[in-house]
Order: sequence, then structure tokens, then C-alpha cells
Amino acid sequence: MPKEKELTQDDVMAICRTYMNEEHLKFVEKAYQFAAYVHKDQMRKSGDPYISHPIQVAGILAELKMDPETIASGYLHDVVEDTGVTVGDIQELFGHDVAVIVDGLTKLSKVKYVAHKDELAENHRKMLLAMAKDLRVIMVKLADRLHNMRTLQFQPPEKQRRIANETLEIYAPLADRLGISTIKWELEDLSLRYLNPQQYYRIAHLMNSRRDQRESYIAAAIEEIKKALVDLDIDYDIYGRPKHIYSIYKKMRDKHKHFDELYDLLAIRIITKSIKDCYAVLGAIHTKWRPMPGRFKDYIAMPKNNGYQSLHTTVIGPKGKPLEVQIRTEEMHNVAEYGVAAHWAYKEGIRDEVHEDRTGHKLDNFRREILEIQDDSENADDFMKSVKGDIFSDRVYVFTPKGDVYELPKGSIPLDFAYFVHTEVGNHAVGAKVNGKIVPLNYQLKNGDIIEMLTAANSAPSHDWIKMVKTSRARNKIRRYFKKADKNENIEKGHNLVEHELLEKGYAPKEYLDKDHLALALGRFNYQSADELMSAVGYGEISAQAVANRLTEKDRHEKELAKQKEREAAVFAADKKPQPEREEHTKTSETPHQEGVIIQGVDNLLVHLAKCCNPVPGDPIVGYVTKGRGVTIHRSDCPNVVVNDQEKDRLIEVRWDPQQSQKQMYDADLEIYGYNQNGLLNDVLQVLNAQTKRLNNVSGRVDHDQMADIHVTVGIQNVNQLEQIIARLKNLPNIYEVKRVSE
Repeated sequence: MPKEKELTQDDVMAICRTYMNEEHLKFVEKAYQFAAYVHKDQMRKSGDPYISHPIQVAGILAELKMDPETIASGYLHDVVEDTGVTVGDIQELFGHDVAVIVDGLTKLSKVKYVAHKDELAENHRKMLLAMAKDLRVIMVKLADRLHNMRTLQFQPPEKQRRIANETLEIYAPLADRLGISTIKWELEDLSLRYLNPQQYYRIAHLMNSRRDQRESYIAAAIEEIKKALVDLDIDYDIYGRPKHIYSIYKKMRDKHKHFDELYDLLAIRIITKSIKDCYAVLGAIHTKWRPMPGRFKDYIAMPKNNGYQSLHTTVIGPKGKPLEVQIRTEEMHNVAEYGVAAHWAYKEGIRDEVHEDRTGHKLDNFRREILEIQDDSENADDFMKSVKGDIFSDRVYVFTPKGDVYELPKGSIPLDFAYFVHTEVGNHAVGAKVNGKIVPLNYQLKNGDIIEMLTAANSAPSHDWIKMVKTSRARNKIRRYFKKADKNENIEKGHNLVEHELLEKGYAPKEYLDKDHLALALGRFNYQSADELMSAVGYGEISAQAVANRLTEKDRHEKELAKQKEREAAVFAADKKPQPEREEHTKTSETPHQEGVIIQGVDNLLVHLAKCCNPVPGDPIVGYVTKGRGVTIHRSDCPNVVVNDQEKDRLIEVRWDPQQSQKQMYDADLEIYGYNQNGLLNDVLQVLNAQTKRLNNVSGRVDHDQMADIHVTVGIQNVNQLEQIIARLKNLPNIYEVKRVSE
């Protein structure tokens, strides 16, 4: 299970003393004292003093033996966001490096974006670009996220799920890309705890209940290996390594296996002094036990993209059971555990120059990839999609005829390789040779392929390539080519489409394609000029309808307000009239409406059900007189009808009309969460079809953990029917939560 230890400031300083000199210890202590002072009146949601969080972040960094500037940044990472301290103050007190790191970590809380998704993507983009300048930024960010995940139980359930999902999509892959397995595994285990608690605790229980049996088997295997290595006369360490909960969960999910069918819940790791000893140990183990076909991987000769090196083999071990063995040197083990942290590890103020030479080019490649993706991306969301697809995905390694190695996302084709080498190579590609044989441009590259691109000066990209390529980088470069090549044609086409759309809506194009109206549209769609906007419409990047709606938005809103003004005035006038006797009032002042409600008011009154809470018969309801849309019917507990004293007059009494409401259907939105096994959606649809005659919308998504989130809109007659549907859905075997939602 993930560890959840809390360090004190004395603990952190004790760790720092194991590898820092006095000058640097004073620097780190100064950062702590400053952070403690500026955060002194702040508390966390857990009820702990806020400074407890920076202490844990600094402690995680100290355990990775990071340099003094990074640990100081761990203490100070929130001071600019949460206190009156500026980046300039940090630079003056702690120097340029700490100021750069803290500035890179400061959240963009004052920047407003169109939607939460845009804000999140922009924050991630800024973080990754800051990381490209100084990788220590991401080291602090990962430590910050790790402690937040350790204390996630203090957040509301919906926020727990969102943060855990973000951690699996961004932070765990980032830790993996940087080779920091100690942080990666814990982030993944903690995320699984909140995304799928049933599976998490089930696996944890199964692992604990059978631990003695597994450990007895591993102990016996270790003794056999020690006997086999006696003749080698080498120094080594050997121990059993338990698998992490998330890795077991992934194998069960991806291979569709039960816990009892997994044989590699424990692996044996052997740490040697040299590469020569690694291969000697491998030979001795393969002599002792027969290796399983296809289960040997030489990551020493061919390291992973994050610098990871090791020999992996699975053999038929004692009692005929499969046994996984990993063999690596001490230095390889250090890199495997700490990744880029080992690259930045502090050694009395001197970087490890040998290690710098060996791994520096990988870090430079990583920085370059991020910056190139930024150049090729249209916006922050496009940037993050490219990062997830091109950087965080599994990799395949190919060679040029000269022996140069290129790493690409798994599933890449020769065109991806061509655009990775150079844009012009891709634009003029006509074919490819792989291992000396001509292959189609959509051939899927495999590890070890030797690839050579065939080009011609007069050739050009095809529109079909956009769907063929795997990487976002190649796709963006192909799109950019067509945008540039067809720009004038797209501008004219886009202009005609927008004009036609305006005419269809009854508006004169000349009145709405002037400078002022276009400025509003440019601001909305983030384009610099009218030509760029029209080119995007002509190219199909945005719709003419969306642009026309934006151009006419102000006028449409004013017309709608004018149209409703009389109805609103009529409602208030009716409220102020002297009320007749109660018996007469009951007969004449309640007006039934088509929506199935009875409301005090007048005829010709616009009434509609609120989309924010979608009330249905059986829900307690209240009417709200809006400033331009008549009367809106809300559920009584809807947060959008909380009003101040000045607005109390806008609330009016309404009730369901039993006769009218039984004649129609009402929409209700449901969110269904479950584990994405075969047939899940079919099971859900069967229940819905049996319970309702109208299914208006079905949409869903599946995250990295195969957790399904299905959104449905169903037609119902009342609350009782809705409750029956929810109960039936909850009874499905792979569904763990069903809830009624509002927009």
C-alpha cells in the first residue's frame, strides 16, 4: 500500500544533514523559517497548520537528495500564490534559481479562461514549458502533488475523483517519463484508491492474505539463485520486490485475468557492480532455469526513453512456477528509482559529470520535444493532447541506416518518423524502406526496425495522411501545410459560408461583418485577424454557424429582452393587484401551463423548466420571475434560486398540475459510474429500455483505469419512476454509483 508518513521539520533537516554542508543547511533552514512566517495564519482542510504541507514537500525532495535550491523551493512553492510575497522578494532573499522555480510553480489563479477544461490545459501547458527551462520545477510539482494525494481524503468526493484522474493522466506519466518510479508507483496506487476503491482494497486484501505463501516461494528461489552464482565470485545484492497495487490492477484489466491467475506478484531483483556481472548473472539463471519465450528484455543495450536500464527475464522457476528476475548495476538501480532526480542529485555542490554526459541528452530531447509541441499546437488543449499522445505514450525504437536511434510513440508509421526528422522530409515523402524492403506509408513501426524515407522534390502531402499518422506532431504539421497552401481559397470559402449563415438567420451580412462585430468574434475564437478566422471556417476548424451566432449574439439578446419585457411587467402587475376572497382566488388566479405546472399569474405568460436542475413531477418546486425569460421553474433545493432580500419578490408559488403532468414526459440526467467490462453499456441500455420509453441522449468516456462514466438523459413521468431506474441500475454487477445530476 502507499506510504503515508508525516515528517517533522527536524526529520527533513536530519535527511539533509546526511548529504549537505553547513552553508547549504542554513540556506534550507532559512527557506523554512520564511515559509513558516508567511503561512503562519493559514490552515489546511485537514485542520493542520498550512506549513505542514511545505514541510512534507521539502521532505519528499530531501529523500530524493535534491539540491538546496530545489528543497528551498519546496518550502516556498505556495508563498506567491497564497501570501503577499512576490517573485521579486523570492529572488532577493533566495536567488535567481529559487525564484525561477517558484515562479514556474505559481498557479494562474488570477487568469480567467473560457471553461475549466481550458484553464486546466493552460495550467499544465505553463507547467511543462516552465519545466523545459528548469526540470527542477517539475520535481517540486511532483512532490507537491504526491503530498496532496496522500491527504486527498479531506477533499469532497467529486474533487477526489477529478484530482485522482488528473494525477493518472498527467503526473504519474510525467514521473514515469522522467524515470522517477518511487513517485510514479505511489501516485498510481493513491489514484486507484479514489477512482476504484473496491478494486484497490480488494487487491490489497488478497495480497496481504497470501503474503506468507508468496514470500516463502521467493525465499526458496533466492537460495537457489545464490547457489547458482557461487562460481561467479561476484558481489551482488538480491531481494524480493512486491508488485504495486496499480500494476496488478492494470494486468488484471488489460489481460482480463483474475488475481489467482497472476504469477508475477513478486519479482526478484539482483544488483551487481558492473554491466559484465549483469550478463554473467543472467547466464547463470538461464542455465539454472529455462527462460520463457518472449519474456526476456535487454534494457541495458536498449535503454527506455526515460533512461531506465535493466535486464528482465522470466524463467520457469522452483516447482515449475514462472519467476520474474530483474538484474541491474547499482548506478542503473539509482536511475531506475530516482530517474531525473538522480541526474539532479546533490553531491556537495558538484553535479555527477559522468552521469550528466550519459543522461543529459535524454533530458535535452525531452525539453526539445515539449518546445516543439508548443510551436506546433494551436492552443493549450491541443498542446496537452499532443503531450499525452507523443510524450506520455509507450515508445518504439527505430534506427536509420547510419545507426542513429529514434524513439517514437508506439503505433507510429513511417510518416510519423519522417516528420519527426524534419518537416520537409515529411512533406516530400513518397515511400519508405524498412529493413531494406519497401513498405507502405501506413506500416506500423516495430522495435529495432531500420527505416529509410524515400522523398521526391515535387511531391506533397495528401489529406488522407491526417487520419493515417499516429503522432500529434505529424498531424499538426500536415494541417499547417494545407492551411498555408490553401489559405486564400479557405478565406473566400469561409467568408461565403458565414454570409450564407447570416442570411439564413435573417441578418444582413454587411451589418455584421464590420470591424466591431468581427472584433467580438476574434476575441471569442482567439484569432488575430478576420482572414485567420475566415480561413479557419473555410478549412472546417470552426463552423460558420458558431461564427454567425457570435456576430449576432448582442442583437439577439436585446431582441429577446424586449420580447419578454411585457410578460415580466404583466407578472409584477398581477402580483400587485388586490387579491379576491381566498375561495374565488383558488378558482381564478391559478393558471395551468403546458409544462405541467399551475402558477399564480396571467395568461400569455412564458413558463419553462430550469435546465440547471431539471425538475420533474414529485419534486418540490418554486417559480422565479426572470428579467427577460418569464417564469423559470426550479427544484426548491436548487442553488440557483437562493436570492437576497431585494429579489424575494421574484419568487412565486407554483405546483404540479396532476392532470397535465401525467400527459407528458420530463427529462432527467443521470451519471452512471462503473468498471468497463465487456457488455457494461449493453447492460445499462437494457435496464433503461425496460424502464422508460424515451432515451434522449447517451454519452460516455473511459479513463486510463477502464472506469466508465456514462451520461444519459431519460424521459420520465415522475420522481418515483426515476428512483426505480436508479435502483435497477445500481443492481448491475459492475456499476458502483448512479446519481441524478444537474448542469
